Amino acid sequence: MTSAAGTAVDVDVLVVGAGPTGLALGVDLARRGVDALVVERGAGPAPGSRGKGIQPRTMEVLDDLGVLDDIRAAGGDYPVGLIWQDGEPAGERPMFDPAEDGEEGSAFTEPWMVPQWRTQEILRARLTALGGRVECGREATALDQDEDGVTVRFAPGEGAGTVRARYVVAADGGRSAVRRAVGIGMTGAGADGSGVVDPAPILVADALIDGLDRDHWHLFPPDGDTGGFMAVCPLAGTECFQIVAGFAEGTTVDVSPDGVRKVFAARSHLTADAVTEVNWVSGFRPRAALADRFRSGRVFLAGDAAHIHSPAGGQGLNTSVQDAYNLGWKLAAVLGGEAPAALLDTYEEERRPVAAGMLGLSTKIHRGEARRGRETRQLGLGYRGSSLAAETRTELPGEALRAGDRAPDAAVDGGRLFDVLRGPHWTLLTAGPALEGPALVGVRTARTGSDGRYGPGLYLIRPDGYVGWAGTETRELRAYASRVGLSVD
Repeated sequence: MTSAAGTAVDVDVLVVGAGPTGLALGVDLARRGVDALVVERGAGPAPGSRGKGIQPRTMEVLDDLGVLDDIRAAGGDYPVGLIWQDGEPAGERPMFDPAEDGEEGSAFTEPWMVPQWRTQEILRARLTALGGRVECGREATALDQDEDGVTVRFAPGEGAGTVRARYVVAADGGRSAVRRAVGIGMTGAGADGSGVVDPAPILVADALIDGLDRDHWHLFPPDGDTGGFMAVCPLAGTECFQIVAGFAEGTTVDVSPDGVRKVFAARSHLTADAVTEVNWVSGFRPRAALADRFRSGRVFLAGDAAHIHSPAGGQGLNTSVQDAYNLGWKLAAVLGGEAPAALLDTYEEERRPVAAGMLGLSTKIHRGEARRGRETRQLGLGYRGSSLAAETRTELPGEALRAGDRAPDAAVDGGRLFDVLRGPHWTLLTAGPALEGPALVGVRTARTGSDGRYGPGLYLIRPDGYVGWAGTETRELRAYASRVGLSVD
């Protein structure tokens, strides 16, 4: 294989990191026919529940990627919180503000719980089914790039050697070796720039527990004698519970199985032997940090390599998967010669502001300054300020759907718009009876009434489900289509 300039390359895209971000990107590239390789430094998938909450917008993404049925089967709804005091139930508390009926025009209104290890397993199976590749035991340590491609070097051992790719995507986590290799810094929350949201450490563990029901998220408030809070949530689709416990600043957290049992016994009404098995445990201090750039030449940052969140509010995994969803179609269009390389500039333009906003939100939720609700569901996120958003109509009412907004579902031609959108293509939607759009090669078409979210006009919807162009003049639509690499028949 050679690059456009004739330089030999091994793959079109090298994705470093096989977490949810890297795997989602791998799936999107594979279904578009892009030759991509996903590498992972570990010997296998990372264990643990970690990011367990999948928000409604990400459910839409996973539906489009072809894994929704498996995600549904692997998880479940979040339970209501049950507060314990002195060994007795003391009341219930919903963990999320409820969604309104029909909110944002989506089939998904509430977060869905799936342990992260299971989400990764499902995405990897989908990637393999599409002919994609994942190679474990390959730790990226350094890289060199030029105008034609990137050469990545790997640590000595079984996965040693180099891979040359046209583009590289760093999806290798908060301590990203690729990000460091290209010299991109991260700016953290707080005046000192450290990124530490809360200096108090947190323990998180997946364990089998006897004596707690699986219908509630069990909440044990701080007690003067036992220390900080503890929350114990049944993990949908498994027999495990996730234990989350906070500690005072400066505490050395014991992350051994016995350490987990001691904390559980000290903060609950049950004894240590109620924790019959500890499958995974980790300790950390909540951080929030944003990469100064999301791109260096032919290298892109995605997921935790680009933004690190407090786990509060469930924004990290979701923002990361949506990074991949934004970048995948753009890489494919440029690599396929359908769009100019300048299209790739819009990845940072669109995703960095979104990541910054989600970092601010998750930090507020961690500090108790905001609730989990409409914003955390991420259905209202969009790209109105993007150079890819072309709104040509004037004098629109304030609530009108505009270019750059996420395209909501609607009734079309006897079916649903989301069924038309599913797949790696653009869609031209006509709202109202009077307009006819141009015939665009490879673009699906649909028609809806003009009395719903879509006012009268034409809407060219991007492969990632956002309105790229909106208007009534087909001449202007043709110009936009040409700019993004679409051909008029």
